[in-house]
Amino acid sequence: MTRRHVPWALLAVLVLAQICYPLTGGTTRARLTVATVVLGYLLSVGHALLSRGPRTAAALVAVATGGGFAIEALGVATGFPFGSYDYSGELGPKLAGVPLIIPLAWTWMAWPAWLAAVRLTTPGRRAADDGWGRRVGRIALAAVGLAGWDLFLDPQMVAEGYWVWRGATPALPGLPGVPVSNYLGWLLFAVLLMAALRPLAGPAVAVTDGRDDPMFALYLWTYLSSVLAHAVFLRLPASAAWGAAGMALAAVPLAVTLLRARRHHAVRPAPDRPGVDAPA
Repeated sequence: MTRRHVPWALLAVLVLAQICYPLTGGTTRARLTVATVVLGYLLSVGHALLSRGPRTAAALVAVATGGGFAIEALGVATGFPFGSYDYSGELGPKLAGVPLIIPLAWTWMAWPAWLAAVRLTTPGRRAADDGWGRRVGRIALAAVGLAGWDLFLDPQMVAEGYWVWRGATPALPGLPGVPVSNYLGWLLFAVLLMAALRPLAGPAVAVTDGRDDPMFALYLWTYLSSVLAHAVFLRLPASAAWGAAGMALAAVPLAVTLLRARRHHAVRPAPDRPGVDAPA
């Protein structure tokens, strides 16, 4: 198996695990949740390592995993910035009140959200990073792309009883049990995370190419499968609608961009080859 095949293989296993999620319940579902997060973490960090090298992978782990744990520990201890909440014991061992898989989840989706934003804000797939305006726009789009995922995640996990807020008001219409402060907290930290990732990871993360297709597939699969699962299998229509709207800000433009690029590639004329006559 080549380096290019490893992310695709991990993605296939991850998709299979997520398909199994609605078919399980109780302790089995909780264990499957943990396994899914670990698979997603290995996929994203592994892709960063294989495609960009040790510096990028280390930066991703430091910023998303380390920073994610720090902000979660702060949130559990003080209620800032997400609101006052507690984790149950169903998601495995805790440190400072935070299940160890939680910062892994931040990392899992932070990397494809960043690459999606780079793809959307860079004119050419191999164009150099340029200008503060584009950098700020990229950070904002990546942050929204990550925070939008939480419109699916938190209602789903609260419904499962994996964590609970002490005071869940005000809440978005149709999403009781999760305060608006949680989504704003996600967005705040996502901005800080994305702003730190680029300088720490280096210029390699400011461009995308064909190696990043598994991460684009991961992001779009997460979006589409979450809409379907919440609307049909998990019976959470409100989170299906809110998540579809929030995550669409990055997912829909990404899908359109990738489809246009594929069509352009398909219709682009092949270069002339010596010794081959052009058709009459």
